[in-house]
Amino acid sequence: MSESTTDGPPLSTIQSLFVVDEIHRQTDRIVYVGYPRVRPGLVVRELWPAFHEAGYDLEVTRHHDEYALVATRQRIGIDGIPWKHLLLFGVTVLSTLFAGAFWYQLDPISNPTASLQAWPFAVALLFVLGVHEMGHYVASRYHRVDASLPYFIPVPTLIGTLGAVIKMDGRMPSRRALFDIGVAGPLAGLAATVLVTIVGLHLDPVYAPEEVVESADAVELHIGYPLLLEGLAAAFGQPLYRGDPTTMVNPVVIAGWVGMLITFLNLIPVGQLDGGHILRSMLGRAQETVAVLVPGALLALAGYLYFVGDYGLQAVSVWIIWGVLTTLVAAAGPVDPVVETPLGWRRIALGVLTFGLGVLCFVPVPFEIVD
Repeated sequence: MSESTTDGPPLSTIQSLFVVDEIHRQTDRIVYVGYPRVRPGLVVRELWPAFHEAGYDLEVTRHHDEYALVATRQRIGIDGIPWKHLLLFGVTVLSTLFAGAFWYQLDPISNPTASLQAWPFAVALLFVLGVHEMGHYVASRYHRVDASLPYFIPVPTLIGTLGAVIKMDGRMPSRRALFDIGVAGPLAGLAATVLVTIVGLHLDPVYAPEEVVESADAVELHIGYPLLLEGLAAAFGQPLYRGDPTTMVNPVVIAGWVGMLITFLNLIPVGQLDGGHILRSMLGRAQETVAVLVPGALLALAGYLYFVGDYGLQAVSVWIIWGVLTTLVAAAGPVDPVVETPLGWRRIALGVLTFGLGVLCFVPVPFEIVD
């Protein structure tokens, strides 16, 4: 061997599955040249945990009749100042302030500085989104899975954003890691959502000016409240102001409502959504059978609401869109962990509880615009 010492796993561990003839050490990787004693895929699956623990990713390459076990140093963490993340976050702050102004019955177009008065809505919404994504980030770092900081997505919608995402690189170590990373976001985000909602329920409602209510061009936005929000309002004795077009809950409650909707959508058990991660880790490959049924269920819900519930196309469009999206996500498939050891009963119970909390965040018609 050209080199006999490395900071990778002990050579005896490697030799049990891969006969090493030479070791070549490079700047960020170690190359073991030799030949496998078993199938190359089995070599990676059996040795990957040891290399992962030592801080390396692992793959087997072949050139003609020569095999090499290539261990590449994992890059975990942030290099330098994350300018792209900061820029997107800054733009999302502006877009959520602009969108929030309308919830406060302000006009940010004729008076742009009025958007600054919507800071409680923007702070509450970004707090919910940020905590959700940081839950994933912290769990990823714990399991030594490389993950980016959150990318916030500014879009001119009713809330000023399409949420936030993180990017994960490298392989998933185990079903346990997949479960922890998948469940951490919804649980952390839901805790932030409950806190924000409770605060918002205790803030003053917003009143629409009389000239706006009586305008011929006025439209009315009906918001469907999920069971969790209904329960929080009842628990604290706070009204939700239904049936009164002149009065609306404080926009901070709307930020909590958004958090609940995002929690439910993320827990849909397909592909690489949070729910897909959780169910894949709980059921193994049987998760894909469930994922096939989900798009049809969402489209069936849309059809039922439209044909039986007599809701308009706009009101049910969210489930049509998500029916199409989940079809694409399910086709892409879930994350396959390296180690397929089943979860223990504690994680299974936590997974069931998490899906139960997701059901409390569901509402058949999230919103409806009425002329």
